[in-house]
Amino acid sequence: MMDLVTSFLNLVVPPATLMMLAFSWPALCFINACEWVYNTLYTTEDMDGKVVIITGASSGIGEQIAYEYAKRRANLVLVARREQRLRAISEKARYLGANSAIVIAADVVKEDDCRRFINETVNFYGRVDHLVNAASLGHTFYFDEVTDSSVFPILLDINFWGNVYPTFVALPYLHQSNGRVIVNASVENWLPLPRMSLYAAAKAALVNFYETLRLEVNNDVGITIATHGWIGGEMTRGKFMLEEGAEMQWKEERELQASGGPVEEFARLIVSGACRGDAYVKYPSWHDTFLLFRVFAPNVLNWSFRLLLSTHGTRRTSMVGVGKPISEGGSGRYLMETTSPRKLPAGPITFSKT
Repeated sequence: MMDLVTSFLNLVVPPATLMMLAFSWPALCFINACEWVYNTLYTTEDMDGKVVIITGASSGIGEQIAYEYAKRRANLVLVARREQRLRAISEKARYLGANSAIVIAADVVKEDDCRRFINETVNFYGRVDHLVNAASLGHTFYFDEVTDSSVFPILLDINFWGNVYPTFVALPYLHQSNGRVIVNASVENWLPLPRMSLYAAAKAALVNFYETLRLEVNNDVGITIATHGWIGGEMTRGKFMLEEGAEMQWKEERELQASGGPVEEFARLIVSGACRGDAYVKYPSWHDTFLLFRVFAPNVLNWSFRLLLSTHGTRRTSMVGVGKPISEGGSGRYLMETTSPRKLPAGPITFSKT
């Protein structure tokens, strides 16, 4: 009897859900628009004097987010491995309006480093209001062509634990300030693309972690999940193109020198959405249409990707971006720059203040 009921529901529920969604879509869009207007006009958080920690702030999305918070006169704590680069960004942030900017060299995949920069922030400012996890590491290789599995934990460490550790340490202070965690996710968390298997898996784990945490903290701490699609010219830099004769390299998003419309626009949307209290920020939002195909017609997506890949001919491995080459000669041994973060000098941490 139960099998019969299940079979009946399998036949009826999907089309019925689509019909209900089609009829209710205009009303839902109107409600969302009204909520957006209300939040923008009446509930937007004033960041003047608030304390914002940004990991992966030395370039790319993290750098642009720092500038957006600077325009809102926040106190910034910039965290990354490259201290000299952070100093230049802190100067520009102060020029754009930041009340102050602290620079801390640290590695987010090390829990001790995360405790250090969170504790330094609380000791100096006395609070944490926003934690922005912007550090991320992408790849473009076929899984069955990897010859050294030591690359696997590196990808998962940065894309997953590099977000979890700072959140774990900062959460008690975010509870005190009713603060917010901002997460740099990606459309690949639910729309997997070829040559990005580990990246997609890490982002999926990351999003599910924060969706669960959202329920656990019960609105005491806000969580904004920012999901980006293909931005910053990644489609033409080997993210999806199959290039011939390209030197195999890491594309480390937190090391990208990002400038230009898409990245800056995404950063602006992230900060605006976080200050409004939005649970999600999506750029570009049209990627959501693929979700319907993923749920109700997954074969269509598979056929589309196979057709797109087949137009590029034979399969080649290409990992194009910035960073150190990961292929030495013909050995296929993967390398990763893992320089230890520089220690802070004794005494007060280095900061700049207007």
